[in-house]
Amino acid sequence: MFDLDVRSRKPIYEQLVDKMKELIINDILKSDEQLPSVRTLAQQLTINPNTIQRAYRELETEGYIYSIKGKGSFVSPSSISPNEEKLKKVQGELVRLLSEAMYLGMSMEQLQKMLEEIEEAVKGGSHDD
Repeated sequence: MFDLDVRSRKPIYEQLVDKMKELIINDILKSDEQLPSVRTLAQQLTINPNTIQRAYRELETEGYIYSIKGKGSFVSPSSISPNEEKLKKVQGELVRLLSEAMYLGMSMEQLQKMLEEIEEAVKGGSHDD
């Protein structure tokens, strides 16, 4: 389910947060689906349960999951209005990454093609037509 790189400079909990977001965004984890318990996931990944707990807390803060005491953690419904602060952060990161890509030689045509492919992939995952 998760490929974590223990040699990466990126902390394991951040890697876990990114992987979970990817699974949620790509609709692999569905709304209201229960996530593995902290203990179970820690055993599967052979990492400290505190690391899992930190990742779950971060995901909850960002609105990707919610917790029910005594029941566990669940994927938040995607109908929740977008978090403006998070959106601004993502936009800032996109500006930085796109600027770097252009500096390294990526053309506007390549960027446009990539955006169109992403849009198609995202549309393919949603059934709100």
